[in-house]
Amino acid sequence: MHRGSMGAANADLPGDGGKQNVPGQNAESEEVRPKIDVDRSRPRYKVLDLARLAPFITEHRALLVGWLLTLFASTGAMLSIPAAIRRVVDTGFEEASQINPAFTALLGVALFLAAATGLRFYCIVLLGERAIAGLRRHFYAHLIHLDQAFFDRRTSGELISRLTADTELVRSVLSASLPVAARNAVMLFGSVGLLLATSPRLTIITLVCIPLCVAPLLIGGKLLGQASTASQDRIAESNAVAVETLAEIRTVRAYARETWEVRRFSSALGSAVEAARSRVALQGGLTGVGMAAVFGTLITVLWIGAHDVGAGRITAGELSQFMLYAFFAGTAVAALGEVWADLQRAAGGMSRLSEILDERECVREPTVPTTPSLDVREGLDISIENVSFAYPTRPDASVLKDLSVRVSAGETVAIVGPSGAGKSTLLSLLLRFYDPDDGRVMIDGVDIRSVASSNLRGRTALVSQHPGIFADTIRENIRYGRLDASDDEVRRAADLAHVSEFALAFPRGLDEVIGERGAKLSGGQQQRVAIARALLRDAPILLLDEATSALDSQSERVVQEAFETLRKGRTTVIIAHRLATVIKADRIVVLDSGRVVAQGTHCELIERGGLYADLAKMQLLN
Repeated sequence: MHRGSMGAANADLPGDGGKQNVPGQNAESEEVRPKIDVDRSRPRYKVLDLARLAPFITEHRALLVGWLLTLFASTGAMLSIPAAIRRVVDTGFEEASQINPAFTALLGVALFLAAATGLRFYCIVLLGERAIAGLRRHFYAHLIHLDQAFFDRRTSGELISRLTADTELVRSVLSASLPVAARNAVMLFGSVGLLLATSPRLTIITLVCIPLCVAPLLIGGKLLGQASTASQDRIAESNAVAVETLAEIRTVRAYARETWEVRRFSSALGSAVEAARSRVALQGGLTGVGMAAVFGTLITVLWIGAHDVGAGRITAGELSQFMLYAFFAGTAVAALGEVWADLQRAAGGMSRLSEILDERECVREPTVPTTPSLDVREGLDISIENVSFAYPTRPDASVLKDLSVRVSAGETVAIVGPSGAGKSTLLSLLLRFYDPDDGRVMIDGVDIRSVASSNLRGRTALVSQHPGIFADTIRENIRYGRLDASDDEVRRAADLAHVSEFALAFPRGLDEVIGERGAKLSGGQQQRVAIARALLRDAPILLLDEATSALDSQSERVVQEAFETLRKGRTTVIIAHRLATVIKADRIVVLDSGRVVAQGTHCELIERGGLYADLAKMQLLN
């Protein structure tokens, strides 16, 4: 849910009538349901999606081989115990000389089993941690390279949930459930083979009963997978609510919506718990049915075996051995049933990850990229030719309509116009966050669609009206513009942008950690840090999107002086509402409803009248 206003947010809530919740007006009784867009357009319950983990597992072959070797060693040791017990039962108590060797052998097997089990645990848990770290790294790298259109239709909370909750679910299955499944599968096949060797008659009876144990688990497996996916969706929704609210905590406090947001989050959590309750109830029922079937089978076979011992068809030791193998097989089947339920949950999580991994960029990188000019002393030409564009989320609402603008190398051009005219959209196309629906954008005569995005953006420096400030030091926030910059270069950029003036007030100066989103800085200070970052980048194209909007008049004046120095030999495009910041531009282009309606110098546009003159009259003469 995007927040245009608190009223708009409330209008999305059922039973709210579009009115804001006001304390004291029975707000507590209203049901608050978060409106989080989670895409359920494709079925996401596919166990085969877990096969996508294979490359991340096989990457660590030594751990994989170590786990397989210890798996077979420990399972073989476990399967040897019933044979030793049979020997003790049939001969050990009658021949005292055999007791000590028999139990010594049992102790040796137990010690070997303990060592193999410990090594197996180490190998598989470490393998799981490394594999999931690889999955998370791959997922994050894929996610961060997706184009802007993808992020326009997704909430950050949902994506964070997939990166954390879903990968954690897959990790727990990979480190715990899959090893259990492998161990019990080996145990099951080994036990069945040894059951046949011990008593074919009882084995046939046991094998007839096993499908009765497995059937309800298989039938309920699909329902459990669907319930698990629904549960993960509810968790993603609650995470999205929390991320959105914490990101806009100032707005929440300014409108005294803390209680309302707590109710909204609680409602999301309630939905998540209810979905989890349904899943757990189903899983518990399946587990109970599986256990009843397994123990019912064991008791039936034991009853038949007891009659066989009485009839002399088998010995008591053979029955003991058979029952232990039957117990191993039965518990293996039950464990596989529970693991199958876990696999359904993991399939839901992995399928949600696969949904993102299957996303492809709408803005495609060129197969053979062209390299634009490296000469930064004269700037670069920009040519926007007959461009029309509508955002992918609103394909029917054209923002730019057959728009053409030319900016010569070294020229400073200001783009002005009322809100919604398409000014910032124009910068998004220059940075190739989106591709135009029609027309083309050229840099130095080269269509930017033929230039690698990293190459294109490496030749631009952007200062936005919403400065991107990271939870790091002032110095590192500035250095983000050019990672290989020296401390002296960072300091010079800070001086030019007048960052040093306020940085000296902090105990650590430029090395002060300024908190998430620059919480320790005012809006104007944050913008000056962003300006210093652009100064440090020293790119041939400078894009200023309301770059001085948060500065007071005095700060704006000194920063404009820094821009005057920076703009020399650079191509500069300025987006501004405040016309006072663009008067000195070489040329001013006026946009209205996505079209160019006028262009010229400030004086020329004032003389002509029209939209620019009206805007100037409202702003400059008041």
